[in-house]
Amino acid sequence: MVTEFRPLSSEEITKLTAQGCTCDDWSKVEVAEDFSPSKVRTTHFCGNIRLGVFEKEVPFFGSVTKPAGISNATIHNCTIGNNVYINQVRNYIANYVIEDDVIIDNIDLLAVEGESSFGNGTEVAVVNEAGGREIPIYDHLSAHTAYIIAFYRHLPKVIENLKQMIAGYTASVTSSMGLVAKAAQLINCRIIKNVKIGPLSIIEGVNRLENGSINSCSEDPVYIGPGVFAEDFICCSGSKVTDGTIIIKCFVGQGTELAKQYSAENSVFFANCGGFHGEACAIFAGPYTVTHHKSTLLIAGLFSFLNAGSGTNQSNHMYKLGPVHQGVVERGSKTASDSYMLWPAKVGAFTVVMGRHYRNSDTSDLPFSYLIEHEDESNLIPGVNLRSVGTVRDARKWPRRDKRKSPKQLDYINFRLLSPYTIQKMLNGRRILEKLKSTSGENTEYYTYHNVRIKKPSLERGIKFYQMGIDKFLGNCLIRRLENLQFTNLDDLRSALKPESNIGPGKWVDLAGLFAPEKAVQKMLCDIESGAIRTQDEVTEAFHSMHDKYEAYEWAWAVNILQQSLSKMIDKITVADIIELTKRWQKAIVELDHTLYADAKKEFAETAQIGYGLDGDEATRRGDFAAVRGTFEEDSFVYEIEQHINNKTAIGDELISRMESLRQQQLI
Repeated sequence: MVTEFRPLSSEEITKLTAQGCTCDDWSKVEVAEDFSPSKVRTTHFCGNIRLGVFEKEVPFFGSVTKPAGISNATIHNCTIGNNVYINQVRNYIANYVIEDDVIIDNIDLLAVEGESSFGNGTEVAVVNEAGGREIPIYDHLSAHTAYIIAFYRHLPKVIENLKQMIAGYTASVTSSMGLVAKAAQLINCRIIKNVKIGPLSIIEGVNRLENGSINSCSEDPVYIGPGVFAEDFICCSGSKVTDGTIIIKCFVGQGTELAKQYSAENSVFFANCGGFHGEACAIFAGPYTVTHHKSTLLIAGLFSFLNAGSGTNQSNHMYKLGPVHQGVVERGSKTASDSYMLWPAKVGAFTVVMGRHYRNSDTSDLPFSYLIEHEDESNLIPGVNLRSVGTVRDARKWPRRDKRKSPKQLDYINFRLLSPYTIQKMLNGRRILEKLKSTSGENTEYYTYHNVRIKKPSLERGIKFYQMGIDKFLGNCLIRRLENLQFTNLDDLRSALKPESNIGPGKWVDLAGLFAPEKAVQKMLCDIESGAIRTQDEVTEAFHSMHDKYEAYEWAWAVNILQQSLSKMIDKITVADIIELTKRWQKAIVELDHTLYADAKKEFAETAQIGYGLDGDEATRRGDFAAVRGTFEEDSFVYEIEQHINNKTAIGDELISRMESLRQQQLI
């Protein structure tokens, strides 16, 4: 941007006037030193105006180029940078700084009126539609800060201090001047009021944008497309909102896409969410919340890593005291077509919900389950989703589908399928199932827990699946800890197993994508409450520290569980203990992988081939299926499972061999 300007000369004013330009007061128009009036035509100026240099050819779609400059516009109180292209402004542009290389072509209105915070500070009533969990959105809002503000209302001083930080930031960006940053494009748009537009943004064909920030960046531009209505909003880098989408009081996170007539109000969407066709009302959509289908309503709930099937619906209104109910669907869950849940309810992590559920259930301590409607009852099959090939596929695809390119990522995301967060739930789940079994007796056909029914065979399998998951996780931690280490004596081994941190044991929480020990979170909250943490940057650093120290915290948690399992402290562990734990790990890996293998094989069974080979015989059907889907033996995921079994078995054998060598050294 030019920083030095001069008044127009009388010759320049004469030339501008001859080219159809008018001005209320030419003395209020300043220009860059090398300004050429030939590039400004049929334009009316009013207020304080500053103009840069227009000397380049500007590229457009279809290999068309046009000279930079201003024509057919009314410009009020604006600073316009170098090589900007402005044409066909049907109403006017008012109170904007327009940086270098911006294109504004065929728009109705671009204006700021009064003081605006451009969406910052807007209170979004998430989860409880009647209010009480409002999140003040701002440019740098993370999923984790939002989670604390929404769900830690029992700590009013923490909420007050966080809101004060956000209010301070909001005041710092409040201005009577808007911004269209470098190389942004506004093409074929209608009404844009009080909107801050970041660099390289592409805004085309929108109907109305009002009171918002489009936080594009050069590494990851934002796209706002045809037919969009947006009011009181913030869109982060890499986001895409298009195809007639309507958003009111919404935060759109990095890499998130809302399209195909999606409608959302009073909702926050964090990294890599996807909303298509459906509707959202008062939801907290943590990272990777995805809904692709029409007639899908997400309302008054907390979600993350969700895949919502067509016709998914919930109710938060009992027609008594208003829409005051809320739901929690923990990370990694799926809802089948036409699934329904009556809030309040809480669904455990990595659960598949099928059918319609009218009872207020809580399965949060029974993760990796199927929640199925049968004869108007909610039936739970605990742990069975651990053997689903789809669960493993999801865990592998999420990191690959991270669309964020900005060097500054707002959300810290832990993609691990098995973690202290999910394993603590398996430990709780195993204990719950064993208690149900012992208290209800062996002859019970159904067990009841928090308004769901569990069949006896399902309960037995659930205990088994949870134990396999626990053994697999603890073995994973142990293998990673001892990988590539050689020991000359038992003290070396015990020293290697000693945790670096005393934080980790105890309860863990999922802060909308970030796993952390409750103890670490409580320390941060105490610091916010006391004023030891005073700024947004310090809050961000606290979350970053938790994310960065995950492996140290994880090992400290695993050591605590191992000590309970072995009934001895880690500094008393023996070679025999390591060998036994490794064998249990190998057994769990192989058994779970074999169940995944069998589950994948179902996708290639005879029933999966129905509809293939039209107009042909059995051979044609098999050939058509193989041509489209491939064969079981050649499937890449099946191959990965086979390799995983072989690799993990070899890793376990190698550790056992090292332990046997250490045992032999002890005998010498």
